[in-house]
Amino acid sequence: MVAERQIDIDRKARAAERRHVQIAVKVRRPGETWFVSRITDVSVTGFRLQSFMKLTVGSDIWVMLPGFEGRRARITWTRAHESGCAFERPLHPAILDHVIRLSLAASTAG
Repeated sequence: MVAERQIDIDRKARAAERRHVQIAVKVRRPGETWFVSRITDVSVTGFRLQSFMKLTVGSDIWVMLPGFEGRRARITWTRAHESGCAFERPLHPAILDHVIRLSLAASTAG
């Protein structure tokens, strides 16, 4: 119940609209190696990450979107194998459009 309320608060506090995607990304904690994970929604300010890696609220990760260098993000919430993450610096809208196009192309190809 508390987690549901926190998610509702997070949704109301979002600075940008999230778009549904299904896209593979590389993720790592600082000082560790990259591994493949999946983003299921994204905005210029953050994303929802599906990962089997244990992540804790307030910790930092690096995420590498396809075709781009890694960028730092902070974990804002976790639930089972999902985490909400906020980019350290917002994405440029063109990068967001690129990620959405990649997701759409992958979903129509499969």
